[in-house]
Amino acid sequence: MDVDLPIFVRPSRDDDVEPMLAIYRRHIRRGIEAGVEETGTPQPDDLKDRRKNLRNRRLPHLVATRGGEVVGYAYVVPFRKRPAYRFTVKHSIYVHHEHLGRGIGRLLMQALIDACAAAGFRQMIGYIDGENTASLALHERFGFVRVGLLPGVAYRYGKWSDSVMVQRSLGLGATGPVAAEAAVR
Repeated sequence: MDVDLPIFVRPSRDDDVEPMLAIYRRHIRRGIEAGVEETGTPQPDDLKDRRKNLRNRRLPHLVATRGGEVVGYAYVVPFRKRPAYRFTVKHSIYVHHEHLGRGIGRLLMQALIDACAAAGFRQMIGYIDGENTASLALHERFGFVRVGLLPGVAYRYGKWSDSVMVQRSLGLGATGPVAAEAAVR
Protein backbone atom coordinates (compact mmCIF):
# COMPACT_ATOMS: atom_id res chain seq x y z
CA MET A 1 0.00 0.00 0.00
CA ASP A 2 1.37 3.39 -0.99
CA VAL A 3 1.70 5.46 2.18
CA ASP A 4 1.72 8.64 0.08
CA LEU A 5 -1.97 8.19 -0.77
CA PRO A 6 -4.29 10.44 1.24
CA ILE A 7 -6.42 9.07 4.06
CA PHE A 8 -10.14 9.78 3.92
CA VAL A 9 -12.55 9.47 6.83
CA ARG A 10 -16.20 8.86 6.03
CA PRO A 11 -19.28 7.16 7.47
CA SER A 12 -19.01 3.38 7.25
CA ARG A 13 -21.03 1.39 4.72
CA ASP A 14 -22.20 -2.20 4.56
CA ASP A 15 -19.38 -3.11 2.17
CA ASP A 16 -16.87 -2.00 4.85
CA VAL A 17 -18.05 -4.69 7.27
CA GLU A 18 -15.64 -7.49 6.28
CA PRO A 19 -12.48 -5.33 6.47
CA MET A 20 -13.67 -3.83 9.78
CA LEU A 21 -14.23 -7.32 11.20
CA ALA A 22 -10.77 -8.43 10.04
CA ILE A 23 -9.19 -5.46 11.86
CA TYR A 24 -11.28 -6.11 14.97
CA ARG A 25 -10.56 -9.85 15.10
CA ARG A 26 -6.81 -9.28 14.94
CA HIS A 27 -6.93 -6.74 17.75
CA ILE A 28 -9.02 -8.84 20.12
CA ARG A 29 -7.03 -12.04 19.47
CA ARG A 30 -3.60 -10.46 20.14
CA GLY A 31 -2.07 -11.94 23.25
CA ILE A 32 -4.86 -14.48 23.79
CA GLU A 33 -3.64 -18.06 23.91
CA ALA A 34 -4.91 -20.57 21.35
CA GLY A 35 -7.95 -22.54 22.43
CA VAL A 36 -9.68 -19.66 24.22
CA GLU A 37 -13.17 -19.40 22.80
CA GLU A 38 -14.02 -16.27 20.80
CA THR A 39 -17.49 -15.67 22.16
CA GLY A 40 -19.02 -12.32 21.44
CA THR A 41 -17.15 -11.68 18.19
CA PRO A 42 -19.69 -10.08 15.88
CA GLN A 43 -20.56 -11.74 12.61
CA PRO A 44 -21.07 -9.66 9.42
CA ASP A 45 -24.85 -9.48 9.81
CA ASP A 46 -24.46 -8.51 13.49
CA LEU A 47 -22.19 -5.63 12.55
CA LYS A 48 -24.54 -4.50 9.77
CA ASP A 49 -27.43 -4.44 12.26
CA ARG A 50 -25.31 -2.60 14.84
CA ARG A 51 -24.29 0.03 12.28
CA LYS A 52 -27.93 0.56 11.26
CA ASN A 53 -28.97 0.93 14.90
CA LEU A 54 -26.17 3.42 15.59
CA ARG A 55 -27.05 5.49 12.51
CA ASN A 56 -30.71 5.57 13.56
CA ARG A 57 -29.61 6.97 16.93
CA ARG A 58 -27.29 9.58 15.32
CA LEU A 59 -24.19 7.84 16.66
CA PRO A 60 -21.18 8.08 14.33
CA HIS A 61 -19.61 4.94 12.85
CA LEU A 62 -16.65 5.96 10.68
CA VAL A 63 -13.96 4.36 8.54
CA ALA A 64 -10.59 5.62 7.39
CA THR A 65 -9.60 4.59 3.88
CA ARG A 66 -6.38 4.86 1.91
CA GLY A 67 -6.48 4.00 -1.76
CA GLY A 68 -9.97 2.57 -1.30
CA GLU A 69 -8.82 0.15 1.43
CA VAL A 70 -10.29 0.33 4.94
CA VAL A 71 -7.31 0.99 7.23
CA GLY A 72 -9.21 1.83 10.42
CA TYR A 73 -12.58 2.54 11.93
CA ALA A 74 -14.14 4.29 14.90
CA TYR A 75 -17.55 4.47 16.51
CA VAL A 76 -19.38 5.42 19.67
CA VAL A 77 -22.07 3.69 21.68
CA PRO A 78 -24.17 5.04 24.53
CA PHE A 79 -22.18 5.05 27.76
CA ARG A 80 -25.20 3.75 29.68
CA LYS A 81 -28.75 2.91 28.60
CA ARG A 82 -30.56 4.99 31.20
CA PRO A 83 -31.89 8.40 30.06
CA ALA A 84 -29.73 10.39 32.49
CA TYR A 85 -26.64 9.28 30.53
CA ARG A 86 -27.99 10.19 27.07
CA PHE A 87 -25.36 12.91 26.53
CA THR A 88 -22.38 10.62 27.18
CA VAL A 89 -20.83 8.20 24.69
CA LYS A 90 -18.12 5.57 24.86
CA HIS A 91 -15.81 5.33 21.88
CA SER A 92 -13.64 2.72 20.19
CA ILE A 93 -10.97 3.18 17.53
CA TYR A 94 -9.26 0.35 15.66
CA VAL A 95 -6.42 0.77 13.15
CA HIS A 96 -5.15 -1.97 10.84
CA HIS A 97 -1.94 -3.39 12.30
CA GLU A 98 0.03 -2.65 9.11
CA HIS A 99 -0.99 1.04 9.28
CA LEU A 100 -0.20 1.91 12.89
CA GLY A 101 1.79 5.08 13.53
CA ARG A 102 0.69 6.81 10.33
CA GLY A 103 -1.84 9.28 11.72
CA ILE A 104 -4.95 7.22 11.05
CA GLY A 105 -5.98 7.07 14.71
CA ARG A 106 -5.52 10.83 14.97
CA LEU A 107 -7.76 11.47 11.95
CA LEU A 108 -10.43 9.09 13.21
CA MET A 109 -10.30 10.61 16.70
CA GLN A 110 -10.77 14.15 15.39
CA ALA A 111 -13.64 13.11 13.12
CA LEU A 112 -15.31 11.21 15.95
CA ILE A 113 -14.99 14.11 18.39
CA ASP A 114 -16.34 16.55 15.80
CA ALA A 115 -19.29 14.30 14.90
CA CYS A 116 -20.19 13.67 18.56
CA ALA A 117 -19.99 17.36 19.46
CA ALA A 118 -22.14 18.27 16.44
CA ALA A 119 -24.72 15.67 17.53
CA GLY A 120 -24.98 17.34 20.95
CA PHE A 121 -23.11 14.86 23.10
CA ARG A 122 -21.33 16.40 26.10
CA GLN A 123 -18.89 13.71 27.31
CA MET A 124 -16.78 11.05 25.61
CA ILE A 125 -15.33 8.10 27.51
CA GLY A 126 -12.87 5.41 26.49
CA TYR A 127 -11.18 2.38 27.98
CA ILE A 128 -7.56 1.73 26.95
CA ASP A 129 -5.18 -1.12 27.74
CA GLY A 130 -2.78 0.25 30.35
CA GLU A 131 0.23 -0.85 28.29
CA ASN A 132 -0.97 0.82 25.08
CA THR A 133 1.21 3.90 25.48
CA ALA A 134 0.57 5.10 21.92
CA SER A 135 -3.20 5.16 22.45
CA LEU A 136 -2.88 6.78 25.87
CA ALA A 137 -0.65 9.50 24.37
CA LEU A 138 -3.10 10.05 21.48
CA HIS A 139 -5.96 10.51 23.92
CA GLU A 140 -3.96 12.94 26.02
CA ARG A 141 -3.18 15.01 22.91
CA PHE A 142 -6.92 15.27 22.31
CA GLY A 143 -7.65 16.50 25.83
CA PHE A 144 -8.73 13.24 27.43
CA VAL A 145 -7.81 12.87 31.08
CA ARG A 146 -7.36 9.68 33.04
CA VAL A 147 -10.32 9.30 35.34
CA GLY A 148 -10.06 5.69 36.42
CA LEU A 149 -7.98 2.57 36.57
CA LEU A 150 -9.40 -0.94 36.40
CA PRO A 151 -6.54 -3.12 37.61
CA GLY A 152 -6.09 -6.64 36.28
CA VAL A 153 -9.33 -6.86 34.29
CA ALA A 154 -7.84 -8.50 31.16
CA TYR A 155 -5.60 -11.52 30.73
CA ARG A 156 -3.30 -11.31 27.72
CA TYR A 157 0.25 -12.34 26.89
CA GLY A 158 0.26 -14.61 29.93
CA LYS A 159 -0.35 -11.83 32.45
CA TRP A 160 -3.04 -9.58 33.89
CA SER A 161 -3.52 -6.18 32.23
CA ASP A 162 -5.08 -2.98 33.48
CA SER A 163 -7.61 -0.81 31.67
CA VAL A 164 -7.38 2.96 31.92
CA MET A 165 -10.61 4.95 31.75
CA VAL A 166 -10.28 8.31 29.98
CA GLN A 167 -12.79 11.13 29.52
CA ARG A 168 -13.09 14.47 27.77
CA SER A 169 -15.81 17.07 27.49
CA LEU A 170 -17.48 17.91 24.20
CA GLY A 171 -19.05 21.25 23.40
CA LEU A 172 -20.17 22.85 26.65
CA GLY A 173 -19.40 19.66 28.56
CA ALA A 174 -20.98 19.66 32.01
CA THR A 175 -21.59 23.41 31.88
CA GLY A 176 -24.44 25.32 30.34
CA PRO A 177 -28.02 24.31 29.72
CA VAL A 178 -29.19 21.53 27.44
CA ALA A 179 -31.05 22.67 24.35
CA ALA A 180 -34.74 21.77 24.47
CA GLU A 181 -34.56 19.63 21.32
CA ALA A 182 -31.61 17.63 22.74
CA ALA A 183 -33.31 17.10 26.09
CA VAL A 184 -35.84 14.73 24.56
CA ARG A 185 -33.28 12.59 22.72
